[in-house]
Amino acid sequence: MDAIRTFNLTKHFNSLVAVYGIDLKIKQGELFSLLGPNGAGKTTTINMLCCLLKPTEGTAQIMGYDIIKESLSVKETIGVSPQETAISGHLNSWENLALIGKIHGMSSNEVRRYSGELMGVMGLVDRGKDRVSKFSGGMKRRLSVAMAMVHNPSVLFLDEPTLGLDPQARRAVWEYIARLKGKKTILLTTHYMDEADFLSDRVAIIDEGRIAAEGTPRQLKADSIRARTLLVSAENITAEIMHELGNRYSQVKEVGGKLRISDGNLDFRELTSYLHSRGITIHSAALEEPTLEEVFIQLTGKELRD
Repeated sequence: MDAIRTFNLTKHFNSLVAVYGIDLKIKQGELFSLLGPNGAGKTTTINMLCCLLKPTEGTAQIMGYDIIKESLSVKETIGVSPQETAISGHLNSWENLALIGKIHGMSSNEVRRYSGELMGVMGLVDRGKDRVSKFSGGMKRRLSVAMAMVHNPSVLFLDEPTLGLDPQARRAVWEYIARLKGKKTILLTTHYMDEADFLSDRVAIIDEGRIAAEGTPRQLKADSIRARTLLVSAENITAEIMHELGNRYSQVKEVGGKLRISDGNLDFRELTSYLHSRGITIHSAALEEPTLEEVFIQLTGKELRD
């Protein structure tokens, strides 16, 4: 059984189509990232899957439960760290975690055990008895992630879980999420491409409410127009050879005294042999992969925080 399945999932807000006909299959134990520019439909999709918004058309299943017909069972199965933190400011960290645990029917011993582990991971132990209203934005974000996990759910929805965290805190959250892979099903949205590349089993890029591409990070990069780039440090490169290279390959540039040659069908041996045959002295040559961010911009035509 797939952990998450969507069937023509669609959401209209009057004349605005926020999400259009999404069909996804996410396996149990998979970490799946949903990437897209602001306003692409990521949070709307998660809100529908968490039964916070009713779809205009279509439906979805979480661990076999229908989000429309069996919303209570869905809510018992999932944990959610929303984009806008939903924390009780007049309570301290322990009390916020205990509140979520009790709502989900956990025993006091279970709450203490899971809360203690999560407080340690999120670096909140020293501030555990302070009111959350005194916390910084980053601390509230870390507590929100802990609250999504404290009741040990089967499926986790993490909507930009590391937004606003410093690099050290981000890395700690990454490491904890990575430990859950294979044990929990996780649907993650993020603006950090390195985060998605590091953590994800598969990625879907959503733009204007539609899925533009889906696959593993490696597949998406391999399918990119700039799938292969060779960076060459060489001597004796003439204008004539630059012209010849430009006719053979889709992109040829000189960057910092090095040749940067890109083409979807670039062959390392063929290109270096060609350069040698033209009397070029090669000092170094290395293939580069496109980054996930380059793939994102290629597909959406937008900078990351458009």
